[in-house]
Amino acid sequence: MNLVVFGAVVLALLHFVLHVGFGFEAGAPDFATLGLLIAARELRVGSAAGAGFALGLLEDALNDLAFGASTIAMTVLGAAGSRSRDLFVGDSFTFVLIYLFAGKWVRDLIQWIITASELREPFERAMLIDSSAAALYLAVVGLALARLFGNRFDGGGAS
Repeated sequence: MNLVVFGAVVLALLHFVLHVGFGFEAGAPDFATLGLLIAARELRVGSAAGAGFALGLLEDALNDLAFGASTIAMTVLGAAGSRSRDLFVGDSFTFVLIYLFAGKWVRDLIQWIITASELREPFERAMLIDSSAAALYLAVVGLALARLFGNRFDGGGAS
């Protein structure tokens, strides 16, 4: 198994330990999304979408109100993250920051759109405040991890 994909699996496991096991919720970054965004740059489109589907299904198994929203959002994010390799080749500070921020924000946007209007917060609060803060948090943590373990956002994996 590719070292980057292994790291993404570890991040996904860490996500569930922190969010479910310890109950940190918004206090911990969304490591499942971070792991998916990192792995998607290394995987083929189908594999990245499959990984997103699996992670989203695991998250949805813990959500009794909006089942399926996370699965769809993570599947689309995995496929788009993999396709981004064809459009952007880079590992610069700016690219990684924007890639991670946009990935988390778009994931939350897709999930917000799919969730029933009775179950979601208003757009201004959910997307412009909460999701933007969470995306920035994820991007900073992801950038720190990328620099710590060697930046691998160059998309050098399978095509």
